[in-house]
Amino acid sequence: MKQAVVTGAAGFIGSHLTEHLVRRGYRVRAFVHYRASGTRGWLDDSDVAADVETVAGDVRDHDSVRRALAGADVVFHLAALVGIPYSYVTPQAYVRTNVDGALNVLEAAREHAIERLVLTSTSEVYGSARNVPMDETHPVRCQSPYAATKAAADQLALSYQRSFAVPVVLARPFNAYGPRQSDRALIPSVIAQLHAGERVALGNLHPTRDFTFVEDVVRAFVAIAEEDALVGEAVHVGSGSERSVGEVVQLIARLMGREAVIDVQGERRRPAASEVERLVCDPSKLCAATGWAPEVDFETGLRRTIDWIDERRAHFRPGEYRT
Repeated sequence: MKQAVVTGAAGFIGSHLTEHLVRRGYRVRAFVHYRASGTRGWLDDSDVAADVETVAGDVRDHDSVRRALAGADVVFHLAALVGIPYSYVTPQAYVRTNVDGALNVLEAAREHAIERLVLTSTSEVYGSARNVPMDETHPVRCQSPYAATKAAADQLALSYQRSFAVPVVLARPFNAYGPRQSDRALIPSVIAQLHAGERVALGNLHPTRDFTFVEDVVRAFVAIAEEDALVGEAVHVGSGSERSVGEVVQLIARLMGREAVIDVQGERRRPAASEVERLVCDPSKLCAATGWAPEVDFETGLRRTIDWIDERRAHFRPGEYRT
């Protein structure tokens, strides 16, 4: 039985991945951000919590990362600051977490001679699509401090593979969505606002994104980890289809039986030159190498997300904009 470590295991994708690994037969160690309260985030209420070893620490601290990775066969590195708007406010925090944190994981992986390191990238490193669908040869053109820190971590990881033979592969998801996602993100924000009333405050409505349900994303991560031929590569995870922000709002409203009245607010818009206008994934490389394919269609995924948020309305603050 292989030992897997998941950094960022308390979060949205990380908690789903942790559960999937347990069910797949891995021994799992969850590396979570230390808090005095002792919370393990979404893992606190997980039905596999008793089967997971939890280690609290800080990805910015090499010592705690080194301890967490000891004895690991495979590591999934997801710990990161992910909110794009907040990266305009505190870019240095993003460098320290996303770049320095990745470096700590790479050094620990090198020291412990792990079998596989899956580092989580993002489609945001490309900026607006220059051609679609976007395969792994698409040029990198970062349009936010967040994207720049993720691109830097990607290049560090690939350099460690080439320089020190650390068995790294970059998993590059496009837009994951589903239960447990923060309401700072588009889909849970819209759902929470529609539950509270008919008015939905948003920024730009025309950008398009490629959405993939979180359960499909974590299946892809594990498939990537288990395929030797992908070491040293970046691999896209996405559905291959695109929807505009405005279209997503109207679809959610229809599924909820609401009439959405959209308020476009300037504070919710990215700076003009920073807006990523279009992202459309070409997942051919992943599909050919592993046989992976998305299983949850967009409407089904939205219905599951709507139901999940409906049961937890008290935890959401739809009238408050947070960067």
